[in-house]
Amino acid sequence: MIAYLKLAGFLLMIVAGQICFKKAALSGAGLDNIFQSLFNKWMIAAFAIYGTATFIWVTILRTLPLSTAYPFIALGFLLVPLAGVLLFGEHLTAVQWAGAVLIVVGIVMAGGAGSPFNG
Repeated sequence: MIAYLKLAGFLLMIVAGQICFKKAALSGAGLDNIFQSLFNKWMIAAFAIYGTATFIWVTILRTLPLSTAYPFIALGFLLVPLAGVLLFGEHLTAVQWAGAVLIVVGIVMAGGAGSPFNG
């Protein structure tokens, strides 16, 4: 159960990192001025979050099979667009919503017997 809590924390960190990357982009960070971008507070936060998330991922893999843990990363493809809608006023099309539903179905199926959804 602890591994699944770590997995949830990992996913939230991935979402937070993407939010920071978006904020960095909105504040002018990009390839046109790499040096300035590296010192952008949102870029630094994103790198720190992703670095920490990497270490958490490694601890998750100590207790969960890769074939069980990895499909849950796909939840990021649902959570990040939702964050875009909620935080940045972005809009999702009906096709994107349908895709989100398919992602969730795929996670349940791919999680297999080790999935908390499959008893």
